[in-house]
Amino acid sequence: MIQQVPYLDLGPQLKMVEPEIQDAIARVLSSAIFVLGPEVEAFEKEFATYIQVSHAVAVNNGTSALHLALKVLDVQFGDEVITTSFSFAASSWGISYVGAKPVYVDIDSRTFNIDPKKIEAAITPKTKAILIVHLYGQPCDMDAIFSIARKHKLFVIEDAAQAHGAEYKGKRVGALGNIGIFSFYPTKNLGAYGEAGTLTINDSILAEKARLLRNHGSKERYFHEEIGFNYRMEAIQGAILRVKLKYLEKWNKERLKIAEKYNQLLKNVPSLQLPYTLPSVSSVYHLYSILSPERDALRNHLTKNGIGHSVHYPLPLHLQKCYAFLGYKKGDLPVAEKAAEQVLNLPIFPGISDQQIEHVCDVIQQFHK
Repeated sequence: MIQQVPYLDLGPQLKMVEPEIQDAIARVLSSAIFVLGPEVEAFEKEFATYIQVSHAVAVNNGTSALHLALKVLDVQFGDEVITTSFSFAASSWGISYVGAKPVYVDIDSRTFNIDPKKIEAAITPKTKAILIVHLYGQPCDMDAIFSIARKHKLFVIEDAAQAHGAEYKGKRVGALGNIGIFSFYPTKNLGAYGEAGTLTINDSILAEKARLLRNHGSKERYFHEEIGFNYRMEAIQGAILRVKLKYLEKWNKERLKIAEKYNQLLKNVPSLQLPYTLPSVSSVYHLYSILSPERDALRNHLTKNGIGHSVHYPLPLHLQKCYAFLGYKKGDLPVAEKAAEQVLNLPIFPGISDQQIEHVCDVIQQFHK
């Protein structure tokens, strides 16, 4: 009989917090305040304290947070934003939503994050910001990025959707750039029971503008100061996230132990590239991603043996049909393209057992014999 190992199982995590979640939902139902309100305000304060910023502005999802980040920094039609092509598409949606142009540069071959050495050559008089992605839970090389941003007077936006609690030189991501954004999609390290997101900001003026825009451009109901959006967080999501935030550090430490066990068991497997962590960072391992030149054959082998897995991401953004008008072609960003062809994510989630991890590694080792 094949031993099944799911790619992701939220069950153990949800069971741990279920009684508290039920109480939180009951609080919201009793209050009859279902959009924004005290539960969302309390979560904003608690999350801002956790990230170590002055303000958190809660919204309905991470994509909306990215859009608002570009809006409040006044990135406009015709501007350019330098970013990574090796990411989920939402990283670029905000750029496109404001009419700006994504300018893609290649990634570092070890970390999969944007390569700072490639940024400066992409800067033009139209460049307004650098939007970086802390991919898979590992922070980018922020000192190098800030050096370039200061020199050219550019904003830095952190897409920390996969990096809740990750640190760069002892400081949490989301508190490093001009604005940080987080997604609380259910599969994230800190996940809601539906869609939710937030911006993290140290500038009071920017935070006030973000709050205005998320709520139809309105401070007072029916009076609209700007053309805004309906990007408000639901109260139930705020209440649920307040509960789960208390457990985030525990769950992140568990992810680190899982990653360390994978590293130990797979370190001698030929041809595999295991995750690399910069000495200056603390990764929260949203994903445990390896590179394999035989990725597709290995995927088939894992499937036949009941091992869940995923590919994040099979086609870089510069080669996506939706961005064909930008004029990129295959070969323009070779490191990102190689990663897309070889990347493979193994099961990693709080509650996975040592036995399950060992079985995953045994199956991978069998493939390489």
